[in-house]
Amino acid sequence: MSGTVVPLHKTPTPPDPAPGPTLTVVPEPAPAPVVPLWVRSRRAIQHAVTHEHTKDAGRLAVRHTLYVVGGTRIVTRRAWDGRTGARYERMLRAAEAAGNYEVAAEWEERLQRFREARHRRRMDLLKSPVDVAKGLAVGTGAGIGALVGLGVVLAIANEDVTDTLTPLMAVIEFIRLLVTIVSVVWGPALKVGPLLALLALWGVGRKQQAAPNWVLPATIRNGDGEPITPSIVVKALRDLGVPALRNAIKEMGDAGAAMLGPIRIAGCGIEVDVTLPSGVSTVEVQQRRRKLAENLTRHEHEVFITIPEAARTVRLWVADSGALDEPIGPSPMVTDESLTADYAKGRAPWGQDLRGDAATLSLYQRHLLITGLSNQGKTVALRSLALWLALDRSVEFWMGDLKGVGDWAMFDGRAARLIQGPTDEHVIEVTEMVEDAVEEMNRRIQAPPGTTFPLLVVIVDEAQMAFMCPAIGDDKRPYGGSKATSRYFMAVRKIHNQGRAVNVLMWQGTQDPTDQNLPKLVREGAHTRASLALGTESQARMALGDKAVDGGAAPNLLRPGLDRGTLVVASDGIAIPAGQASITVRTHYIDDDAATAIIERAKALRNGAIPTLHSVDRGEKRDALADIADVFGDAPRLLTQEVLRRLASLSKEAYGEWSFGDLTRVLEGTGAEPYKSDGRMAVAADRVRRALANRLEDDGSDVPLTTID
Repeated sequence: MSGTVVPLHKTPTPPDPAPGPTLTVVPEPAPAPVVPLWVRSRRAIQHAVTHEHTKDAGRLAVRHTLYVVGGTRIVTRRAWDGRTGARYERMLRAAEAAGNYEVAAEWEERLQRFREARHRRRMDLLKSPVDVAKGLAVGTGAGIGALVGLGVVLAIANEDVTDTLTPLMAVIEFIRLLVTIVSVVWGPALKVGPLLALLALWGVGRKQQAAPNWVLPATIRNGDGEPITPSIVVKALRDLGVPALRNAIKEMGDAGAAMLGPIRIAGCGIEVDVTLPSGVSTVEVQQRRRKLAENLTRHEHEVFITIPEAARTVRLWVADSGALDEPIGPSPMVTDESLTADYAKGRAPWGQDLRGDAATLSLYQRHLLITGLSNQGKTVALRSLALWLALDRSVEFWMGDLKGVGDWAMFDGRAARLIQGPTDEHVIEVTEMVEDAVEEMNRRIQAPPGTTFPLLVVIVDEAQMAFMCPAIGDDKRPYGGSKATSRYFMAVRKIHNQGRAVNVLMWQGTQDPTDQNLPKLVREGAHTRASLALGTESQARMALGDKAVDGGAAPNLLRPGLDRGTLVVASDGIAIPAGQASITVRTHYIDDDAATAIIERAKALRNGAIPTLHSVDRGEKRDALADIADVFGDAPRLLTQEVLRRLASLSKEAYGEWSFGDLTRVLEGTGAEPYKSDGRMAVAADRVRRALANRLEDDGSDVPLTTID
């Protein structure tokens, strides 16, 4: 065995497993942590406490509890006021705080009379026990005697002596019955009585809403549609943030009711005058318009503050909630096809004021300026006035639309001159048109005294384009700008200075005013100034002037887009409440189709009369007598100055230099010579037409022709 090696036992190695998919062992998730019971309970309680139903229930309980407390306070105060002179003392302090010493003296006299009457009543009470005792003694004796007498009568009638006491015993039994009834009812009454008293106090508190605002129902807290009452107005003023006003209201004692005038229904809202106490300026109230509106549960645009004639007084107009967001009715020009215009005596139907009354504007001899931000209804507002004036067939229009998108296209054929386009070339044409109006104005001024002229209205929409035009003419003068050499600026200024006296008016519409695109001298030359929504107070002052803005006009507080078509107007041509410097007007919207229909009616009113301005080619021969007949239109006669003016408008080259002698030379020998009417020279239309007809029948006529070289 020595040479033999015995191998050790070796455990055989198992073969490698066959290849296959790998298995991934996912560990089991850890168990969720257990939330302690007290945490779950706290969360449940917190959720229950903060739930909206819980809050509503809590507010309900607090509200009705405070109704009882508030009702008790109100009833106690009423009882105290009835028994003492507290009411008179409050009114006396209120009158003194308001500076109205005459009223204060009157309340002091009333207080003295009340005290004297109360003293007499108290003195009477001191003597009342003796008087009552005497009365009871006399009354009791008389009553017993009457009952015994009645018993004697019954005893005699019944022949029974016991009936003598029957009436007296009947009364005693009745008294015993009453005592029995009271003893039965008294116990329940003691239990029910306090409950009825609490119910009565709760009813008083609920009616007066005697609870904090945070516990009131949501509809009352929001105040939507809440009517304006004196207490609401005084509370709004008290919480306005003016210390002097707040302290004065506290001292008044009557919650400041003495400050308020009567609350009047005014259109879609109410109006009330507030006399401010001494030491409070009207400006302090005006500057807090938004806060005042919020205190009145209104939006800022639903409250307007103006200054009436009375000293230390502000006038509040508060709209019904949401009323200003509703559209107004259509224009009378759209609904009444028989409507006509009278420039001198009529008034243009422009819209409605905030009180719901018709807002009509007199245009007689008044230059006009309308401004505002872009896309707020400026063109429609300006165009509506021109549409009304177009229904007066004697009115002539020269128009320049520097926007050029067709807003004024319907006036083609009614306007003598119509320029449409936004380029510098169009600005040049408009400037030359305004300069022609200056020449026409000068010609009219040189006419004999007493001469009347039909209205010529020069309208320029988007006038800021003219003021900002960089073009320079051949004479080195700029068309735009606001210097003494600026052609458009100087032409407008000249018309503003003298045009109204001879019925040459300048109307302009411009947007987003600045000193550059609307010079001060131009905006102050307009008699009627109106503004739509603007961005700043400085722009409002440019548009309407300092006086109107200081008096409460605030176009900068109108809402762009939402208050489209709403104007603040400063003019003596519109009815403005006494003491105010401006009025807010919601204008009628007249769309393009309706405007076109109105212009067609205006053209029909002119009976096909030819516009008085036509272009004439050079070298054209004109028949003077035929032109004279044409310019009459449907007028039966015209003054010689008017005939000359219309001839010059018809052909400036042919008749621009004509005088009275030239007109007489043409008409001499025709039977249509000028004649004197009411002390002034005139020409009859039928005579001119008869002369023209006679000449046409006579081929040998030598009526002169005017030739344009």
